[in-house]
Amino acid sequence: MDKQSGKDFNRPQYKKLLKKLKSGDLVYVLSIDRLGRNYEEIQKQWRILTKEIGVDICVIDMPLLDTRNGKDLMGTFIADLVLQILSFVAQSERENIKKRQSEGIAAAKAKGVKFGRPEKEVPDNFGKIVKAWEQKRLPFQEVLKQCNMSEATFYRRLREYRLLHSEKEE
Repeated sequence: MDKQSGKDFNRPQYKKLLKKLKSGDLVYVLSIDRLGRNYEEIQKQWRILTKEIGVDICVIDMPLLDTRNGKDLMGTFIADLVLQILSFVAQSERENIKKRQSEGIAAAKAKGVKFGRPEKEVPDNFGKIVKAWEQKRLPFQEVLKQCNMSEATFYRRLREYRLLHSEKEE
């Protein structure tokens, strides 16, 4: 079972499934966009599954895409046509989502919205804490505790502090 988005086919569970499949197996897919969202990739994977491996595919929400039925020329033609249309729709939908998402992010940034974790504030006495630590009057763990920071955050803030104070001295 692969519950990841069909954004691409580089999904661990999908790859695992491909390795286990053998001719005559049946693969259920809830919707074609759960299989993938790239027009050409969906077509390619469909061919790999049905022609190369020899499995049947049943797309639950689209009965026309059930390779167990209509294995004659007309059934194959209809299934291929429906697959192409749905693959196109899936890729278009993916592109529209990404476009709307980037527009939303740009609009939010224009309004001043900050993304990510809030920055850890440097305590007012940061300079004194750093000086005490550099003079070995304060153990490092105590410095982290007083600053309420992780080691990585402390060193990042220390670099910023030193850069800011070296510019002021010039």
